[in-house]
Amino acid sequence: MTFSRRHLLGGGGALALSVFGPASKVFAALPALGDSPDPRLVRHALDALERHRGAIRYRDVIGMVDFGRASQVPRFHILDLTNGRHRSHLVAHGRGSDPDHSGWVRRLSNAPGSAASSSGAYLVSDDYFGKHGRSRRLIGLDPENSNVEVRRIVIHAARYVSPEIARGGKLGRSEGCFAVAQADIAQVLERLGPGRMIYAAKI
Repeated sequence: MTFSRRHLLGGGGALALSVFGPASKVFAALPALGDSPDPRLVRHALDALERHRGAIRYRDVIGMVDFGRASQVPRFHILDLTNGRHRSHLVAHGRGSDPDHSGWVRRLSNAPGSAASSSGAYLVSDDYFGKHGRSRRLIGLDPENSNVEVRRIVIHAARYVSPEIARGGKLGRSEGCFAVAQADIAQVLERLGPGRMIYAAKI
């Protein structure tokens, strides 16, 4: 499976002009690896980027979380829209989304107290330092994640996310946050700075 500029745009002419511009070079093909983004997820994410263009200040790099994949595989994809390159990371889902701790998202919820992951588009906001170290706040842009700030859903590192744990068949679970490996947090926060977008979905 490879991705060209045509695949990523999915025929959206307005998006082609607004995100890439007429002078953009053709996307480099993404490698056909098991951790490559699902083309459907990419299309949904690009649609969300266009839909929320007024809220997203920086549109060169986006994050995409594929809740249709098991937690043991890298499913947090950071895609550079200027060259088509991506990097994929492990990310935990909320315990309320996986009550039996199967490693798979069974449900998504926006409800306070659900401890579940939510779908939709997120605006990446400011940094803070908490019990998980350097973290980054998020703002929900869609009805299905409108309670993100109330629920304090953020990006943070966690000891229950690592390649070693993933080799056991599944990661630990968060309270609904996007929890990544401690070894990855600096790179994730560097690439997904304030003013950029993350899109999460179960395709």
